[in-house]
Amino acid sequence: MTTFNQERLTQVLVAPQISEKATYVADKHEQVVFIVAPDATKPEVKAAVELLFKVQVKSVQISNLKGKVKRFGKSTGRRSDVRKAFVCLKPGQEINFVEGGAA
Repeated sequence: MTTFNQERLTQVLVAPQISEKATYVADKHEQVVFIVAPDATKPEVKAAVELLFKVQVKSVQISNLKGKVKRFGKSTGRRSDVRKAFVCLKPGQEINFVEGGAA
């Protein structure tokens, strides 16, 4: 296993994605959804989740969401692109954000 810089791992995970879809995915597939850094790789995300939450990760899927173009009056703007990581935990593992899982 490759070793990662611990400082880098703390910056890989930006925030947990808490939404209806994320809750559904968590219940059905034992996955947790995180918004991650734009240049984060699957091995980095796996190492970061295992380091920060003390759980075992089975697999990681990553998706890139392109930012929407929005108008405000005559001017147009663009939301920034987002990279999401769907982290599948090993059976029996759990991350609970409600009780303050991140210390």
